Formats: sequence, C-alpha cells, structure tokens
Amino acid sequence: MLKDTAPGKWDSSCSGHLDAGEDYEPAARRELGEELGLVVDEAPEPWLRLEACKETGWEFVWVYRMRHAGPFKPHAIEIERVEWWDPVRVGRAIAVRPDDFAPAFRYIWEQVAAQLDPSGDEATD
Repeated sequence: MLKDTAPGKWDSSCSGHLDAGEDYEPAARRELGEELGLVVDEAPEPWLRLEACKETGWEFVWVYRMRHAGPFKPHAIEIERVEWWDPVRVGRAIAVRPDDFAPAFRYIWEQVAAQLDPSGDEATD
C-alpha cells in the first residue's frame, strides 16, 4: 500500500491535496475520481472547515459530504478495502480501537461528530 501517512489504518473515504493553483471544490471532484472512481458534475457540499493544526499534520481541511449510489471503484494502490459504516459505528470503533484509525482522521471525526445528533444525523439548531 502506497499511502503517504498512516498506511493500513482506517481513514476518510476520499482525501487529498490541492494541486498548484487549484481551488477546493475542483480538487474534491478530482479526488472523488482518483480515489473512488466517481465522476461528478458538481462538487459535494462543503460542510466543515478546520484550520491547520498539529492534529491535521498542519494541513487546512475542508470536510465535504454527499450521497452517491456508486458504483465505486477504489484506487487499489491507496485503498485496501471499502466498507460503509454509519456514524455511530465509527464513533464506537474509534473509542474501542483508536490505533486502527489514522490520527488525523480521529481528530477530524471528533469535529464532525460534534456536528451530529446522537443518532448520527446532522444536528439542527
């Protein structure tokens, strides 16, 4: 597996870096294609922005969300396997086996989980 960081650890379903001069939304669409084989006309919905910090490897982070029926074609060089986990299962798994997850993902998930109600749906004000 050729992951740059945390190879063999559970991580977000799709992530990447901006190319020189690239904006976030085109990068999100590009990464969906590169990592999951999805071609989308519009970028997913930007949901949560995190400032660069030690926990993110000093990288700025945009968390996007979308629903898609696939088919998914994971990039085998970077992705060992794909599973669908609901938010409650993700939280429980991180609590029980944190070392199974990429460190940056654990931090990002904590921020995402704060935006969800206990059922795993988006919290409403």
